[in-house]
Amino acid sequence: MKFGYARVSTGEQNLALQIDALRAAGAERIYEDKGVSGSSVFKPAYTDLLRAARAGDEVIVWRLDRLSRSLITLITELRSLGEIGVGFRSITEQIETVTPAGQLFFHMVGAFAQFERDVIRERTNAGLQAARRAGTKLGRPPAINDEQWKQAKSLLTEPHNMSVVTVAGLLNVTRQAIYKRLSAEKQAEQEAA
Repeated sequence: MKFGYARVSTGEQNLALQIDALRAAGAERIYEDKGVSGSSVFKPAYTDLLRAARAGDEVIVWRLDRLSRSLITLITELRSLGEIGVGFRSITEQIETVTPAGQLFFHMVGAFAQFERDVIRERTNAGLQAARRAGTKLGRPPAINDEQWKQAKSLLTEPHNMSVVTVAGLLNVTRQAIYKRLSAEKQAEQEAA
């Protein structure tokens, strides 16, 4: 069966152009999402289409961006369709995965997307290493700074012996921050011994 999928981002937009093109392309059943962004993870009508699709079926869209705005997400989606034996066709871009030439093109696009991910990952790692070499502290700052910790330790021990809840309230930090710091200090003492 040939399934059509049409989507518009806002309720005011019209699906008529897409539906006409999908019918002309042979779509026997058309699923429509209105007011759903292309970057949205959950597309209700598309999810219903996937439930109905079986091996040998074909999903047709008017343009690639009707399925996804992200190349990586699009490739992941097309791979998922391929794994269940469902073909894909985009009318405007004339891309299809049901022919050997279409599959070759799809794999080439996938290779470029993987290359892009690898380059981004490589640059990110190089930047992180450079920051570490420069002495930059990475990650989220501690929930309780060293000055607050010094005050907290003083209030938790003799002669004050205040509760963790009271100390947290006085220093405007969470109980979890104090417990985490206590645990880390205890672990450091055990490793030193």
